[in-house]
Amino acid sequence: QVQLVESGGGLVTAGGSLRLSCAASGDIFSLNYMGWYRQPPGKQRELVATISSGDSTNYVDSVKGRFTISRDNAKNTVYLQMNSLKPEDTAVYYCNARYYYTIDAWGQGTQVTVSS
Repeated sequence: QVQLVESGGGLVTAGGSLRLSCAASGDIFSLNYMGWYRQPPGKQRELVATISSGDSTNYVDSVKGRFTISRDNAKNTVYLQMNSLKPEDTAVYYCNARYYYTIDAWGQGTQVTVSS
């Protein structure tokens, strides 16, 4: 199994920055890719960004050029650097890990609120 613990959410004004962290533990050698999802109030959860074991990255169009996903393999941690935040980025952000190609692990979620 893989366990994920997130940190770094909070309240920020529009145009500001936040960095989310997600520390993985457990069966980390089985990890295929990790990513971040978000769920805005009253909406469905959506993919924000992913990073593969080979460091290939993928972003939803709405965050391209503003968000950066990265990983520190020594710390088993994935980061989401969020710059130029907008009120529409307000959501609960969830860390996700896919392992053994078929199993998903999720973090507990961290609230990000962007005020205008």
